[in-house]
Amino acid sequence: MTETEDRAAAAGCPAGQATPLHDRAFADDPDGVYARLREQGPLAMVELAPGVPATLVLDHETALSVLRDPETFPKDSRHWQQHAPADSPVLPMMMYRNNVLFQDGPEHHRLRGAITDSLERVDAFTLRRYVTESAEELIRGFAPSGRADLLNDYARTLPLLVLTRLFGSPPETTTRMVAAITALWDGVDVEQANADLGSCLSEVIALRRDHPASDVTTRLLEHEADLGHEEMIQQLVVLMGAGAEPMQNLIANALRLWLSDDRFAGDLSGGRLPVEDAIEEVLWKQPPLANYAITYPVREVELAGRVLPAHQPVVIGIAAANTDPALNTSRRDGNRAHLAWSAGAHTCPARGTAHLIASVAIETILDRLPDMDLAVPVEQLQWRAGPFHRALTALPVHFPPVPELDRDEAESGGGDQWSTRPARTRWTRQVATSTPRRSTSAGRGLRRGLSYLGEWLRGR
Repeated sequence: MTETEDRAAAAGCPAGQATPLHDRAFADDPDGVYARLREQGPLAMVELAPGVPATLVLDHETALSVLRDPETFPKDSRHWQQHAPADSPVLPMMMYRNNVLFQDGPEHHRLRGAITDSLERVDAFTLRRYVTESAEELIRGFAPSGRADLLNDYARTLPLLVLTRLFGSPPETTTRMVAAITALWDGVDVEQANADLGSCLSEVIALRRDHPASDVTTRLLEHEADLGHEEMIQQLVVLMGAGAEPMQNLIANALRLWLSDDRFAGDLSGGRLPVEDAIEEVLWKQPPLANYAITYPVREVELAGRVLPAHQPVVIGIAAANTDPALNTSRRDGNRAHLAWSAGAHTCPARGTAHLIASVAIETILDRLPDMDLAVPVEQLQWRAGPFHRALTALPVHFPPVPELDRDEAESGGGDQWSTRPARTRWTRQVATSTPRRSTSAGRGLRRGLSYLGEWLRGR
């Protein structure tokens, strides 16, 4: 019997019954996989990666009981990590770091207080301006061509542009940080990516120690929690990491919904409600982190009638719990019920900031390029394989080209290519039925996004 089978048996599942969440079958049809897993009850044995078994919580009520009981289900992964495959692709998402994500009790309270206090001082008007300016610069890069990959050319780069402004990162450091965070999420050369990211953040911290400014890094440094250098690095890791991949997926998934579902083809002149509806539906049905909020019980524990082994990961099936058939649909009243922001002591402290960034990012591109259509039928869009995220590989669109405007002319008020179009009244669209053009690959799109990022930084 293999180690995976041993752990499956210990968890109360028949040997060999752990369902992989890292393969193409799960990426292509997660709802179908969740439906089959529910036949096991509120809990199911899954495999996060080869040699990494875990218990997946599928039931909304059971998920809340885990998230609200940190004494039984703590976040510290160090014991598990000692026995995990050293080269596992899920290690970057599960390895212990001395940050708020892996702490409980008083230490968690101290670190979370520093983060919450620092984020609360972010001015909403300033944040909206950061997002709008960054979004428009990216759009200028592809608007003349009449085509773009909204994931790799837009959603993947935009959150990091905004976050690095919020955290006071200099341009040359930002470019390296983008590449390091992307490599960590993709599980590519993880050791080097970790080192690169640590080096970048050390530079930002040193800069803000010597030259304080009105940014989150300076506020963390000055906070009464008295964070040490390594603590500073690790809090920035979780803030930047959580603000990168999940944010890009929230933006891209909401744009996919908007471009493919006629329910969201309404009149925007009266406000932001349609965009908010699209975001809320994504948070309910396709949350950027589909499975996460991982805990590691320190002893055998009984949960929902099953005995779980000590130290084996217990993963919250966020998407599965949100779509739990037993959940009363009348409770779907915004972020008060869904688990996309987690729940309990570890509820995301940046959910307001994240929601604003996503809303403005989506509004800006829909306003600037109102005649966008998907370049392929929605059924042909591909999802990235992986146990944690719900993430597209690309989101190709086409639209009437917008002539390029010289940046100096735009900034001096000499003209604006956006203002020459008639005001939008009602936006209707139809998914392209002609032979689709070949979409930009993820790698090529990322390189293009990084190129725009470099141009944007050099122009500031």
